[in-house]
Amino acid sequence: MIERKIHEVKLFALDFDGVFTDNRVFIDETGRESVVCDRRDSLGLKMLKEKRPDIMIVVLSKETNNVVKARCDKLKITCRTGINDKLPTLKEIITEANLDPERVAYMGNDVNDLECITYAGIGVAVADSDPRVLSAADYITGKNGGRGAIREFIDIILNEITTI
Repeated sequence: MIERKIHEVKLFALDFDGVFTDNRVFIDETGRESVVCDRRDSLGLKMLKEKRPDIMIVVLSKETNNVVKARCDKLKITCRTGINDKLPTLKEIITEANLDPERVAYMGNDVNDLECITYAGIGVAVADSDPRVLSAADYITGKNGGRGAIREFIDIILNEITTI
């Protein structure tokens, strides 16, 4: 059942910290923050956009840090930042796109993603997610956040790997 649903996805929504990153932040002596992202995830997002242009990609982040926007700008994907309650924003995007929530995949890692994970047709948790997120998810990646989890799920969407 979930395999069929994965191939019908029309919106892939993701959290940033803990999904694109390993949930750590580096702070230099000036207070400037930086994070580490996995290039496999970046290539996977590019492949998804090229092979499945019918799938919208959007990042929903609680953070207001410019690093989120900068990364999304570089990848040419939509992001909305500073969102404390993500579900109303996800519902707004789904409504604007005239989509059924069953055709939405949401990938997150922490308790502020729980509502979106349970609302979306496919709730995805990265392997090192909070235990509550893991128990609510329809699919749990084999990889941790910031370590190729996004690419893993995209490969499934694109039929690059077939076992779930």
